[in-house]
Amino acid sequence: MSRQRPGTPTLEEVAARAGVGRGTVSRVINNADGVRDSTRRAVRQAIAELGYVPNLAARSLAGHRADAIALVMTEPDWRLFGEPFFTEIVHAVGDALTDTPVQLLLTLVRTDAERQRFVEYARGGRVDGVLLMSVHAEDPLPDMLAKAGLPTVMLGRRSGDESVTYVDADNAGGARGAVTHLLNGGRTTIGAIGGPPDMYVAQCRLRGYREALELAGVEVRPSLVVEGGDFTEDSGHRAATDLLARHPELDAVFAASDTMAAGALRALRAAGRRVPQDVAVIGFDDFQPAHPTDPPLTTVRQPLEEIGRTLVRLLLEEMEDSPVAWRHVILRTELVLRDSA
Repeated sequence: MSRQRPGTPTLEEVAARAGVGRGTVSRVINNADGVRDSTRRAVRQAIAELGYVPNLAARSLAGHRADAIALVMTEPDWRLFGEPFFTEIVHAVGDALTDTPVQLLLTLVRTDAERQRFVEYARGGRVDGVLLMSVHAEDPLPDMLAKAGLPTVMLGRRSGDESVTYVDADNAGGARGAVTHLLNGGRTTIGAIGGPPDMYVAQCRLRGYREALELAGVEVRPSLVVEGGDFTEDSGHRAATDLLARHPELDAVFAASDTMAAGALRALRAAGRRVPQDVAVIGFDDFQPAHPTDPPLTTVRQPLEEIGRTLVRLLLEEMEDSPVAWRHVILRTELVLRDSA
């Protein structure tokens, strides 16, 4: 028999607060028919006031499991769903779920109101677990989901001190290897195009860039770093144009994503610079089928299929064995050499 954790509100307490019977509360939680709107509102208000979390394990035993997980993107712009990284991750997660009965739901959460609405939706039993991607540093959604008792796994992390289960690539190590390759090739003025400063993935990739220079005894010059890109081609184009204006002697660029590297190639071509003869370029991610470039792009490959499998495995384990201690998994990257560097 499943037991409520000590100190947490019970179904009976919710019923007492709402002035209804225990069965009515169960029907509201399970979105059953036959409950008046006014009663449904009273029960939901009682649930919110008490912080009651339905017992997912007990509901599963009772046959009320949703057999669905949500893949949530927290970017404010729908257009980023079309970027190669997101489409590849969706494919990888979908492939990992092929042999399971679990459905994958995609959703976008951008505002505080949407965060609260999604947590209430998930708590209502419509999904059994949540995968989060593209989470920024101060986003409270992972903590809101954890507090609600919902199994949650993040792609990436908000900081180096993350307290939610996550799967990540070795972003700093991958960037360090890429810049070391440029240095070993005789490049001396290496610019960096960074992503959003409030995303830990972008911070790690710039850290790897700086570490490679420091290990080689090369001065780290702030004027060679352009931060604030958004992992789109246009932001890479703007950053590379800026770098060329600051440093006409630029002979290499490390971009924190392939899409930004594609934009950098476009800016270099417009400025009459040959790649790799005049300026070498390296990206990060390895989305060549989705983003062909001329010349073919040297890049740091993330193991996307492995990331997708690991995300799903960890979430399914948390759904079956909740509560479990959070786990952190960091997967290796690989430098893929092509013609741009």
